[in-house]
Amino acid sequence: MRGVQKWFGKVHAVRGVDLTVDSGEVVAIVGDNGAGKSTLIKILVGLIPMTEGQILWQGAPVAIRSIQDSRALGIEAVYQDQAVVDAMSVADNVFLGREPEIRFGPFRFLDRRLMRRQTESLTRRLGLSISSAEQEMRFCSGGERQGVAISRAMHHQAPLTILDEPVAALSLKGTNQVLEFIEQLKRKNTGVIVIEHNLGHAFRVADRFVIMSHGVVVADVMKKDTSLAELEATTINL
Repeated sequence: MRGVQKWFGKVHAVRGVDLTVDSGEVVAIVGDNGAGKSTLIKILVGLIPMTEGQILWQGAPVAIRSIQDSRALGIEAVYQDQAVVDAMSVADNVFLGREPEIRFGPFRFLDRRLMRRQTESLTRRLGLSISSAEQEMRFCSGGERQGVAISRAMHHQAPLTILDEPVAALSLKGTNQVLEFIEQLKRKNTGVIVIEHNLGHAFRVADRFVIMSHGVVVADVMKKDTSLAELEATTINL
């Protein structure tokens, strides 16, 4: 992302931000509420348009105007507001828009057995106590909803995975599973962007830290060149 700007009326939410993520790199974007972190990510995945700037994918300029555009490139995101559909089942939410099918001659049917089996495996790995993969999302708790959104990212494992506050409302077991998932993505050469308020969690998995304040990147530092205490001091003093 180069020179990205975003105005909401008279509010300058993102101010000329540059952001680069390499394959196999975990970048943590940190900063207080209102720093512009989530706005920047929503621009990258096509949820909102940028006012000015440029996005390049593998070195070439691209236009990302929708979630379909970002997914076609290979970008998968889990948002802070979880982005699940209450009236659909847990399994339907995990495979939302990319459901596996069985073909019988000219007919095609959803492979619900496969969806159920893989969903149950994913939710067990996160330590979620969901009674059934067929349970409607509206009956799930906040932590379970977050876990389902994480399960979707775990299943698809795109070349760039974005996690916005991924462990919010999760149990200790679920938190550890998500952090291990991030480390697994890195080993598979996936680029990862993590937005995280808990600097301890971010420091465990990130290779680089981008610190934002009031829509501006105030620091971009490699993990090897800093410490958790220094990061905490920097964010406190913003």
